[in-house]
Amino acid sequence: MAHEKRSVTLKRSSKRKRQLRKILIVCEGEKTEPAYFKSFPEKPDVFDSLDVQGIGNNTVFVVKKAIELRDKAVKTGTPYIEAWAVFDKDDFSQKDFEEAIKIAVENKIHVAYSIECFELWYLLHFNYYNTAMHRNDYFDKLSALLKQKYEKNNENMYSLLKTRIDTAIKNASKLHVRQMSLPLSEQNPVTLVYELVQKLK
Repeated sequence: MAHEKRSVTLKRSSKRKRQLRKILIVCEGEKTEPAYFKSFPEKPDVFDSLDVQGIGNNTVFVVKKAIELRDKAVKTGTPYIEAWAVFDKDDFSQKDFEEAIKIAVENKIHVAYSIECFELWYLLHFNYYNTAMHRNDYFDKLSALLKQKYEKNNENMYSLLKTRIDTAIKNASKLHVRQMSLPLSEQNPVTLVYELVQKLK
């Protein structure tokens, strides 16, 4: 009798076990963005783990990959609490860039896009920028601000910048508010990476 009661108790406790909360982040870049996001520590009150994928493909493909992985997780009974697509405008056509955002919205994928590139997010840790720049200018400015040559695949960017993260969120949010009323083709510069980082921190 005591054994039966113990078995019932164990079954009940296993049913009550909380499902792990995972966030999916699919990045256009294979190294830069994944290295940055993988550095965020777990935040138990929000998420248990991050699944960060570096795809190395165009904007539309990144969004479609996020949809594919999100749906696959649902089918296997291990759903993500959120799915994000991280990509840049860079040299991709305006048509493809806007198509990627449209597909993401229609399929409930969060987007953290940057115009012109992800390094704008890094720059905003230091200063507020609201004028268009080519991405090569971003690299030069970052090298000066970091007092070391900026390497695109530097795996230490999170640790180098983490004390300035609130400044970056403030600057990126201010910039987004300024640019959001403009057509996408006129929003250079802007980054929505701050929305994802707010969730992770």
